[in-house]
Amino acid sequence: MPMTALTDNHMDGPVIRTAREEEVPVFIEWARREGWNPGLHDGECHYAVDPAGWYIAEVDGEIVGTLAVSNYDSRFSFGGFFVIREDMRSRGIGWTLSGAAIRHAGGRNLGIDGVYAMQEKYSSRMGFRFAYRNIRWRGVADGEKQQGLCSAKDVPFSSLLAYDTLHFPAERRRFLDRWIRMPGTWSSACMERGILRGYGVIRSCFEGYKIGPIFADTAEIGERIMEDLTGREEVRGEPFFIDTPEPNREAVRMAKDRGMEEVFGTARMYTREIPPLPVERVFGVTTFEMG
Repeated sequence: MPMTALTDNHMDGPVIRTAREEEVPVFIEWARREGWNPGLHDGECHYAVDPAGWYIAEVDGEIVGTLAVSNYDSRFSFGGFFVIREDMRSRGIGWTLSGAAIRHAGGRNLGIDGVYAMQEKYSSRMGFRFAYRNIRWRGVADGEKQQGLCSAKDVPFSSLLAYDTLHFPAERRRFLDRWIRMPGTWSSACMERGILRGYGVIRSCFEGYKIGPIFADTAEIGERIMEDLTGREEVRGEPFFIDTPEPNREAVRMAKDRGMEEVFGTARMYTREIPPLPVERVFGVTTFEMG
């Protein structure tokens, strides 16, 4: 979950600087404290995309805010990990911090998953356009291993990257290579006659596990991948989460059929055009923090 609050009043003094790699755990820990339950190794995967886009706000030498914006290519960015320390909110720090991040994105189309109730402020103050709502679901893993699926690591990486790029507004080679290989992570892919028809990833989080993404050509394939991921011996019986685009009715149905509970929703928003993504084939968002 990325964008928490914009501030109404301005103050002098916050120092905005680029975060060092060893400070990335601060972003993850603050996201955990906000209740967003990030993956244990999310930071290292996201940081590799664009280290220059990770920002910290300091007052009197203390960290009071975090925000990361990854420039995936010359046209697209995504922002998240936007947290202002609770005792320092409503002092203009968030506004100053977000300004630095938006300047980093430059003329690119910047996407966010913002707190749903804040979408009007993101629209009026920062020019974001609402695309659709994403829903986070919580359940207990009780899937069954599926025959005929393989690990995404066994798929030729060029094929996996091409398929991923069909479902995301930019190519994310550095991210994807790390995402499928990070510790505490398993993946499932559906290959038919040498053609990739879908893939998904599940990773360990502070609470249980989280699926992201699931991209699939059909709901049947998406369902098989979810069953396979939640049927792993390490995962079964544990709490798990998945974030689904609300317009994908089949994804919502899959969550409801499993008796999953809706935890909260975000507003997917962009500063420029809404990318023409095949949302009907996105059964699980990769992360709220970085798309």
